[in-house]
Amino acid sequence: MDIDVIIFQDEDGYYISECPAIPGCVSQGHTEKEAEENIKGAIKECLEVCAETGISLTVNAYKNQ
Repeated sequence: MDIDVIIFQDEDGYYISECPAIPGCVSQGHTEKEAEENIKGAIKECLEVCAETGISLTVNAYKNQ
């Protein structure tokens, strides 16, 4: 499975990794490589929680119409 990840460096020098497809799925690392490895674990955990709780990752844009 391919999931897009964004990695950027913050003002303190840490690398922040985010997964836009999973709201709230964020991690960090001292290096870009560490941030990349850490977000893989965060994605796995987020997907497991979604599966256990029945939370869907899809957004229904027409819900309120």
